[in-house]
Amino acid sequence: MALLEYTIIALLTLLKSVKGFQSGWTNAHATFYGGGDAYGTMGGACGYGNLYSQGYGTNTAALSTALFNSGLSCGACFEIKCVDDKRWCLPGSIRITATNFCPPNLALSNDNGGWCNPPLHHFDLAQPVFQQIAQYKAGIVPVQYRRIDCTKRGGIRFTINGHSYFNLVLITNVGGAGDAVAVSIKGSTTGWQAMSRNWGQNWQSNSYLNGEALSFKVTTSDGHSIVSNNVAPPNWSFGQTYNGKQF
Repeated sequence: MALLEYTIIALLTLLKSVKGFQSGWTNAHATFYGGGDAYGTMGGACGYGNLYSQGYGTNTAALSTALFNSGLSCGACFEIKCVDDKRWCLPGSIRITATNFCPPNLALSNDNGGWCNPPLHHFDLAQPVFQQIAQYKAGIVPVQYRRIDCTKRGGIRFTINGHSYFNLVLITNVGGAGDAVAVSIKGSTTGWQAMSRNWGQNWQSNSYLNGEALSFKVTTSDGHSIVSNNVAPPNWSFGQTYNGKQF
C-alpha cells in the first residue's frame, strides 16, 4: 500500500510538472553547455556518470526546476524544435534525454541570465545537439517541446553500488516513458521491498541481500511497470551492472 501511494503521488506530481507527454507542444527556451564534444555534460544530477558509455551520447539536456521534478524526470525523453526566430533557428527537431539539472540563478532576472529560474521551462542542451536546431551564436533560442517515448537498445541496466545493508542501485537505459518513479527489489528469499530514491536515478535498499539473486520492478511515470526476475545472480558484486527486461 505504501508503494502504491508513493507511486500515485509521484505520477500526479510529474504529470503536473511536465506537460504534454506525447500530446501538444509547449513553449520553452533552450541554451547549451558542455563544449563542442559535450565532455562538460558528463556526470550530472541524475547520476548517470559517463553519458557516452551509458548510451545517452550527446543528445542530452539539463532541465530547469519546473521540469526536473527533483530528479524524477531523469531519463525522460523530449522532442524539441526551435521556433519564432528566423535569424537563429534551423529546421527540424531533436530528441533528447534528461540527464542533468539546470540550477536556478536567483541573482539574475528570468529574462536576463536566470533562464532556469522557476517557473520557467528551460532546456540547457549539450552543445552538439543544440547546434542541430540553432546556430551557435544565438546563445538562447525560443523552442517548443513535447514528451516522447524513449527508444533504447538492450534492457534496463541496474548498477549495484554501496555496501552490505546499503544497496544503491543506479537505473539507466530505461525505455518507454524513460523516467523511473518507483522501484522495488526482491531477493531469492524475500518478498518485494520498495526502494527509496536517494538522488537522481539512484535507488536505495537497506536490506541485507548479499548472496541472493536479485529481481527488480520498475514503474515509470505513465504507470507502466516491468519486472526483471533474477537479474543479478546470487554471486553478484558491488560495482557491477546487470541487464534486465525493457519496456
